[in-house]
Amino acid sequence: MMFRRLLETLSVFQWVLTFLLMGVFCSLLTGYLLLTRFWPLAALYLAWLTIDRHTPERGGRRSQWVRNWTVWRYMRDYFPISMVKMADLDPKRNYVFGSHPHGIMCFGTFCNFCTEANGFSGMFPGITPHLATLSGLFRLPIFRDYLLSGGGCSVSRSSLGHILSERGAGNAVIIVVGGAAESMAGTPGDHSVLLKDRMGFIRLALSHGADLVPVYSFGENDVFEQLVFRSGSWMKSLQVTFQKWMGFAPCLFRGRGLLSARSWGLLPYAKPVMTVVGEPITVRQSTNPSEEEVSHYHAQYMEALVRLFNKYKGQYGLSETTQLTIY
Repeated sequence: MMFRRLLETLSVFQWVLTFLLMGVFCSLLTGYLLLTRFWPLAALYLAWLTIDRHTPERGGRRSQWVRNWTVWRYMRDYFPISMVKMADLDPKRNYVFGSHPHGIMCFGTFCNFCTEANGFSGMFPGITPHLATLSGLFRLPIFRDYLLSGGGCSVSRSSLGHILSERGAGNAVIIVVGGAAESMAGTPGDHSVLLKDRMGFIRLALSHGADLVPVYSFGENDVFEQLVFRSGSWMKSLQVTFQKWMGFAPCLFRGRGLLSARSWGLLPYAKPVMTVVGEPITVRQSTNPSEEEVSHYHAQYMEALVRLFNKYKGQYGLSETTQLTIY
C-alpha cells in the first residue's frame, strides 16, 4: 500500500515538473546540443520541427500509447480524479466543451481529456477530444510533441475551426474558458468562473454548428493554496501584464511537500476532483452569427452550467447553500 502511494506521488510530481519546467529545459537542452558534437542531431530535429510546425494548427498528432500510460492511472488515484457523464454524445456531431474552472494546473481537465485514465474513449465512444492550449507552447522543442501526444492542439481560431470543419464528425474541442485570468483568482473552497464576457467559444460553436457542452471540475481549486493579490497592487499589475502579453499569468502557490504532507512544496494536496461532463446544447449553424444569437446561446450555456453545478454539488459533498458565482 505504501509503495503504491509512493508511485502515485511520483506520478503527480513528474507532471508538476513537466508543467513548470519541461518547456524551458528542452529549449535550453536543444540550444546546448547545437554547441556540442551532437549538433547534427539537434539540427535534424529543428529541421523536422520546421516542417512539422503546422501540426498543432491542423488537429494535432495524438498517441494512444501515451494516452494509455500507466503513470496517468497512478496520477488519477493520487487525488483521486473521477469523471461523470450526464448524457451520451452523438458521434455524428461535433462539440465545443467549455471547461471550468481553470485552477493552477488543470488537473481534472488534463487527466480526463488528455489521458485515458478514466476511460474517455469508452465513456464517449466515437468522440475524439482535443484539448486547446496556448499556441506559444507548441514552439517549445520536444515539449510540444509531448503535448501533441495527449491530444493537445493550438487554441487559435484557425486551429479549432479546422478540427470542427475539416476533420469530419465526432470531434470535441475542450477550451478552458476562464484562461489565465481565472487561474489568478482560484482559491480553496472557491466556486466562481470567469464567463460573463467570454463569448468567443460561443461564436466558434455557432460558426461550425458544434453543440456546446458545459464541463465543471469540482475540487480543481482545492488542490493548491494560492496567494491572491489585491486589485491595484504592483504584483497584481505584473500578473495582468504577463497575462496580456504572454498569454499566461505567474501565480504564487503552494502545496504539500514531496516527503511530508505537513511541509510546503509543489505537490498538490490529495483532494478529490470530480469532472462532470454536462448535457449537450444543440446549436444551429450560423456562419456569421449575430450578437443576439451569441447572447442567446451564451445565456443557455450559463443556465446549463449552473444546473450542472446544483445537481452534482451534493454528490461532491458541498452544502445545498453553496452557489456557483459567474463573473
